[in-house]
Amino acid sequence: MNRYEKMTEEELKADYQQTMARFEALKSQNLRLNMSRGKPGSDQLDLSDGLLKILTEPKDCYFEGEDARNYGMLDGVPDCRKLFSELLGVSESEILVGGNSSLSLMYDLISKAYTHGLLKSETPWGKLDKIKFLCPSPGYDRHFLVTESFGAELITIPMRDHGPDMDMIEEYVKDPLIKGVWCVPKYSNPEGIIFSDEVIARFADLKPAAPDFVIIWDNAYCVHEFEGDFVPFKNILEECRRAGNPDMVFEFASTSKITYPGAGVAVMASSEDNIAYMKKLIGVQIICYDKVNQLRHARFLKDKKGVLELMKKHAVILKPKFDMVFSCLDREIRELGIASWKKPKGGYFISLDTEPGCAKRALSLAKEAGVVMTEAGATFPYGKDPEDRNIRIAPTYPPVDELEKAMDVLCICLKLAAMEKAMNRKRH
Repeated sequence: MNRYEKMTEEELKADYQQTMARFEALKSQNLRLNMSRGKPGSDQLDLSDGLLKILTEPKDCYFEGEDARNYGMLDGVPDCRKLFSELLGVSESEILVGGNSSLSLMYDLISKAYTHGLLKSETPWGKLDKIKFLCPSPGYDRHFLVTESFGAELITIPMRDHGPDMDMIEEYVKDPLIKGVWCVPKYSNPEGIIFSDEVIARFADLKPAAPDFVIIWDNAYCVHEFEGDFVPFKNILEECRRAGNPDMVFEFASTSKITYPGAGVAVMASSEDNIAYMKKLIGVQIICYDKVNQLRHARFLKDKKGVLELMKKHAVILKPKFDMVFSCLDREIRELGIASWKKPKGGYFISLDTEPGCAKRALSLAKEAGVVMTEAGATFPYGKDPEDRNIRIAPTYPPVDELEKAMDVLCICLKLAAMEKAMNRKRH
């Protein structure tokens, strides 16, 4: 039981009035603070300004006798494929390097599954009456929106401490209408969970009824530690080969939160057969991606060591922001028992759970006070959190001083929402 539930009605009213006075004082400051998306701050972007000086004249655009400015090489510049091969631990032949957006590559995968089918599809998904997709939640809203936009039925899978509820997934995939599952396996969005070795092995060992069932492995935060050293991570492609399911997984990553989100490089990794099949389909819509950008990234980042050195610089900027959030929550909320949260050591988000029924109210109050956050429910399929409790905190973009103000507002709003719920219970 939280502290407010233990108070008398009179004590609650007095505390509520005092907290509301603090809220009104913050409102009067006319704050305009935005914590709605996980964007790097300008100081992080500045770390990669060397990119702008890599290719300064035409001769810099040549590699192995090729001109990056011209058509060709749908699967990407060799040096860029080599870089991602090292980062993900996969073969260069298992990689297709795309444009700036891994989400775009994921969308293409789903789109082509609907129009043409995947490598092992008996029928394109679009010709079926219905398909279903598994959505570990809390999860990434844009993943869910992709499959929802094509008409797939989304099924919520609860997240546990070491990854999604695999018992549920193993049961669901017995249904041939279940065509896939979304995953953010390292520093998951927003929980910050790293899938355990056991969970990864169970994914690889799945025996789905649908021959074209696909694991979409969005390894967006594969090198994104902000505290401590780089954490090695199991290679899902290798695990799927071991389990006899080499074509069951597509892995994605990008430099979006390494260099420039709006001008980075994305990658799709899968079995050689899958990559060959996808190249045939993608080759109809595009002759090649931006090889000039791929080349400058390969020369700027150089190799895995170079990437990890750059990520250490990001960590110096990010850790104080995450520490600020944890400090505010520990100071203002922990002893009240009205919310819980995890403390990841990497990624871009903090997942906070209020008491059931309080998330929408808390975020509505925060918006009223000038703090915009990801909408309550966004981390669940269809934007509907069944318990109305999950809040995604994105601390990366605001400067520390603005972040502190935003967290003051959020903490007060969490208190007000919890007190209102407690007072309502006492009335009834």
